[in-house]
Amino acid sequence: MTSILMYANWLEQSKTDWWYFPVKKADRCLVRFRGHLIVQRDSGLIAPSTATQRMRDVINFYRWLRANGFLTSDWPLWKEKFVSINFTNAVGFDRTIAVQTTDLAIKNRKLNIEKLEDGLIPVSAEDRDKILEFARDNASWETYLFLMLGFYTGMRIGTLSDLKVETLRRAVPDPQSRDLYKIAIGPGARPSVKTKFGVTGFAWITKPHLELILIYVDSQQRQDRVSKAKEQNKNLVFLTRHGNPYTTGNTEKSSALNVEMHNLRKKSKATGNNFLEGFYFHRSRATFATQLAILLVPIAGVVNALAIIKDALLHKDEATSLRYIKFIERTPAKAKIANEFSRVFLSILSEGRSDDE
Repeated sequence: MTSILMYANWLEQSKTDWWYFPVKKADRCLVRFRGHLIVQRDSGLIAPSTATQRMRDVINFYRWLRANGFLTSDWPLWKEKFVSINFTNAVGFDRTIAVQTTDLAIKNRKLNIEKLEDGLIPVSAEDRDKILEFARDNASWETYLFLMLGFYTGMRIGTLSDLKVETLRRAVPDPQSRDLYKIAIGPGARPSVKTKFGVTGFAWITKPHLELILIYVDSQQRQDRVSKAKEQNKNLVFLTRHGNPYTTGNTEKSSALNVEMHNLRKKSKATGNNFLEGFYFHRSRATFATQLAILLVPIAGVVNALAIIKDALLHKDEATSLRYIKFIERTPAKAKIANEFSRVFLSILSEGRSDDE
């Protein structure tokens, strides 16, 4: 149903009818949607597997429409194909099965893009500051605070949405720094706060950020939302304007925050800024982790930095944390290579122009 919803949203945005199948193949709704998914995949906005699955789901939806007589077309919607897949069964015999597919299917090909945990791509510190400044002036208070906490604590949307007022009030100063506090999160915390894989630990938060969140907790704006909330949700720090949690269950997706981020990107684009293009909330976590690694490695060394990053982001294992360290170690080398390539290439072009002149 998520795939069908994404398809419905695209139909509305592109002003396309779901039954539009003209003679010209390139103009058909499914062909255009396929192209849209490929662009999103190649831009790194969705994973290759997501593009493959969404196209498959939409095609299956149309199979159901045709089978139940809701859609008829004078032209074939797609070309059916059968692909043979060879495999060896449990007792060692080679078997072949035929799988039905179509010419609209999108192959699940991995992109040659360097990504981190959960396929995330960080933004630069400069763009982070621009995003926060723009959100402060153009978004709701809640959206700004979500982004601020994402960028400066690395907590996921599911964790931030489940923060309790007591969680913040019980924050304890870090013994190593008077301006740094720790808040307990995870199923073992009191009160409990949802975390991915049910890991219990501490998230870092600076004193100014903690004070700002506590100001919001006591604000009239939040109290208006609390008045609309169910009793079991009144203690949540963040509630939608209807008094509902931003996420439900164990999901890491928030339709309310997605809508607000979409509106924020539109406002940014309208002002001629592009720093929000392709930005989604979950990238704030990767940005926090990479900036933390940049600060820690020169001071503490790789081994100590690895342990600190693992604790700060509540990773299950060190392999995930190590990706960030390798990422920041490779980045300067890539930048140096790119700059040297540009210098040499531009000098060659300059010499070529001189010869022509």
